[in-house]
Amino acid sequence: MNLNPDQLTDYANTFLKVLIDYSPKLISAFIILFAGLYIIRLINRFIRRIMVKRNLDPTLTRFLADILLWVLRVILFVSFISKLGIETSSFVAILGAMGLAVGLSLQGSLSNFAGGMLIILFKPFRVNDTIEAQGVIGTVSEIQIFVTKLITANNQTIFVPNGSLSNGNIINYSMEKIRRADLTIAISYDTNIKEAKDIITAVLKNNPKVLEIPAAEVSVKNLTDSAIQLAVRPWAKNEDFWGVYADTLQNCKQAFDTAGIVIQPFVKESSKKNNPTDPKL
Repeated sequence: MNLNPDQLTDYANTFLKVLIDYSPKLISAFIILFAGLYIIRLINRFIRRIMVKRNLDPTLTRFLADILLWVLRVILFVSFISKLGIETSSFVAILGAMGLAVGLSLQGSLSNFAGGMLIILFKPFRVNDTIEAQGVIGTVSEIQIFVTKLITANNQTIFVPNGSLSNGNIINYSMEKIRRADLTIAISYDTNIKEAKDIITAVLKNNPKVLEIPAAEVSVKNLTDSAIQLAVRPWAKNEDFWGVYADTLQNCKQAFDTAGIVIQPFVKESSKKNNPTDPKL
């Protein structure tokens, strides 16, 4: 295709005319874009400072700030293309259809997202709390938007989906400052119950980590075919719980040995009832 000088001149003049006519929109659109990005950054920093001053949860602060950031960016982008003269109604419709398709394909992730929001807002547990949920026990290391990270006692990392976590039972061992240990010690029928209870009570009183208030309890829990089961329930601070648990068992065993009291094997009644070879069935 051969173009003569007159056609080239016409094309150049047309291009210059369009450029001159369109340049105000182009310049104003980019001014809106760069100014908007700067203002969004200032708003985001301001909102973060306000939430930090009000002592909001760090995870919630970070999440809300990120959501606000992307919402403002989408609004700015729509304003930018609208200033360029591009029709935005069809663009918004496309975004809505894409959002619906993504939502349907990520139902599980959205459930975890909603669960994460509920956990962050209602705070059934916090970071560094020890919880039991979904069949696992661990210390909360991090609360993310989709999963919660737990560290077990043997230093294993477990990621629990927030959807199932928020819809299931949660035992928070750290929410209260004190905790009761529920121990069972079985003694023979030849043992004097009062003597055994007095020995256990003395063991608990000699342990400085056992709290005086609430008072520890020592009582007869059950009378089985082979033993008398005593319930031992000392109270301790959360940080002393496992130490009190182990010390109580060890010190009771040593005190019983000194007194000549024999500790019987602990047999669950349910296991005997479920044993088809038991002649009493």
